[in-house]
Amino acid sequence: MKAIVHYKYGSPGDALELQDIDKPVVKSDEVRVHIRAASVQAGDWVIVRGVPYFARPMYGLPKPKNPVAGTDMAGQVEAVGENVKKFQPGDEVFGWGTGAFAEYACAQESNFVPKPKGLTFEQAAAIPGSALTALQALRDQGEVQPGQKVLIIGASGGVGTFAVQIAKAFGAEVTGMCSTRNVDMVRSIGADHVIDYTKEEFTKRGERYDLILDMAGNRPLSHLRNALTPKGALILIGGRGGPWLMGMGRTVRALVLSPFVSQQMRFFVASGNNKDLGFLKELVEAGKLTPVIDRAYPLSETPEAVSYVEAGHARGKVVIIVAPDK
Repeated sequence: MKAIVHYKYGSPGDALELQDIDKPVVKSDEVRVHIRAASVQAGDWVIVRGVPYFARPMYGLPKPKNPVAGTDMAGQVEAVGENVKKFQPGDEVFGWGTGAFAEYACAQESNFVPKPKGLTFEQAAAIPGSALTALQALRDQGEVQPGQKVLIIGASGGVGTFAVQIAKAFGAEVTGMCSTRNVDMVRSIGADHVIDYTKEEFTKRGERYDLILDMAGNRPLSHLRNALTPKGALILIGGRGGPWLMGMGRTVRALVLSPFVSQQMRFFVASGNNKDLGFLKELVEAGKLTPVIDRAYPLSETPEAVSYVEAGHARGKVVIIVAPDK
């Protein structure tokens, strides 16, 4: 089968290459999926580069322990292990696993749920990692409630576009922050208010928010805290910085400060969760959640797709078309 592999760390253009490798062998509790589409998320370029450096023991030393890149996928079940009860060959599914940038991948059946009705494989592949992050940040970490004011910094990105819609589904009053070219898009997916950060400094508006999700990672904690209500919550997702810490310095400061102030400041990494993925499927089928797709690339151009996401200007999600719809 064809797959995008990386046997070393480096830039996407240098480290990623298309090769023919063996099809993975399905284990007793796994399904093998014929991947129709995959999507790129921030974690993909981070792993390809092997940053932050302190995380390399998790990625693999001295080279990546999982040579096939990618995690989020959608496709058709091609084979099932003897202990699999939930799926059978031919079922259309979406979910996550190791090695999504390939024609086939194996993962436990609990990593997948049926593909939402009415979505293409490309749209379904855009959901898992980013939408799970948005859901768990808002519901579990931020404990969002109906009527609360929520500010989403980075509202036009992969996580942000899902966060705007999920916050609205929970009944929040949502303000999205983005650049000029994305204002109309963020408004179109349900944001009640949109701040163009190139024209306006949000801390000077005098508005106070019950919950702030910050995906941008480049604003001082003092600015963010000034925009929170006295008992508001700040959720930090990702961050930019040098290769050693990748913005973790600000995150550590927030976690150290949080016990001493009335506001909550948290950092978290989303976890794969079958129940949550099923909940997202229900939101999609109820018309409350629609993936926003910026660009689609063929499998052979995956290095360019990962580089585009790394540059930080994607509007919504970037997908990889592995097997085009006929």
